[in-house]
Amino acid sequence: MAKLIANRVVAGMATLFLVAIVVFFLTDVLPGDICTAMLGRDARGQALTRCRESYGTERPPTERFAAWASGALRLDFGMTYRRDVPVAELIAPRFRNTVILGLAAAAIGIPLAIILGVISALRRDSGLDTAISSLSIMAMTLPDFVTATLLVFIFSIALGWFPAIAIVNVDAPLNELLPNIVLPVIVLTLVMVAHILRMVRSSMIDVLSSPFVQAVQLRGVPSRRVLLRHALPNALLPSINLIALTLAWLLGGTLIVETVFNYPGVGTLMVNAISDRDLPLVQAMALLLAALQIGLSLLADLIALVLNPRLRTVRG
Repeated sequence: MAKLIANRVVAGMATLFLVAIVVFFLTDVLPGDICTAMLGRDARGQALTRCRESYGTERPPTERFAAWASGALRLDFGMTYRRDVPVAELIAPRFRNTVILGLAAAAIGIPLAIILGVISALRRDSGLDTAISSLSIMAMTLPDFVTATLLVFIFSIALGWFPAIAIVNVDAPLNELLPNIVLPVIVLTLVMVAHILRMVRSSMIDVLSSPFVQAVQLRGVPSRRVLLRHALPNALLPSINLIALTLAWLLGGTLIVETVFNYPGVGTLMVNAISDRDLPLVQAMALLLAALQIGLSLLADLIALVLNPRLRTVRG
């Protein structure tokens, strides 16, 4: 068990290092840079040269990567180009806001998806199952911005219950932030529930028809106990990785949803940083999102190993 965990941690760290290389050099070859963005029509000659010297962008890419990677190991991503403040200082409050948004959506969406998936599996091919499946497909296929626009029209314009966009400071206290997350949370929850629900439904149908569960039922074990103690834990195992990836998506910032609602999270910050060619900011956030994705995937893998001892032999 310890060896398996160590192998996965090493693999995760190696993956993160490769991601760091890809992130740095892909952003480095983007057309234009901070100087061309700032100088505009005057981005030529001595003015352009002096600007690039001041930001250090004229140095060889390998030299800049070595300096950036060594700083990243200390969680020091340098200064932003546009605002001239530490990158970590700029990201921290926006990451907090995205975490609040993501955890609120997860707290509602994950239990709801599991409950609806189990109900749909237990009532397989019934009218209720058809209705749940149809709604989940609709939620999966509708683009986020379409769902967000419909919610704004209904709950903000027609009913006036919630603000259409977030008009709060980045470091606003929680009580001021909460009214602004209702509509974004609904959008994220719909998408999350649709994906997880279908996985839970499929897994639950397979488990309920397995010889193990049928043998337990033949021994006269009450149906509720069969469902909660035997079927559900086994049905959730295939969904753990999907839930972890969904959490990484939520905590990593959802560009479209945050942009539509002007929510002060990392998604909005990422869009602005790309537009400004603020590479230190873009690179730091891309690496942060990758670390979240890898970390949560690793956690999901370890949970699956703990809950299902057979995987220790198969994967080891």
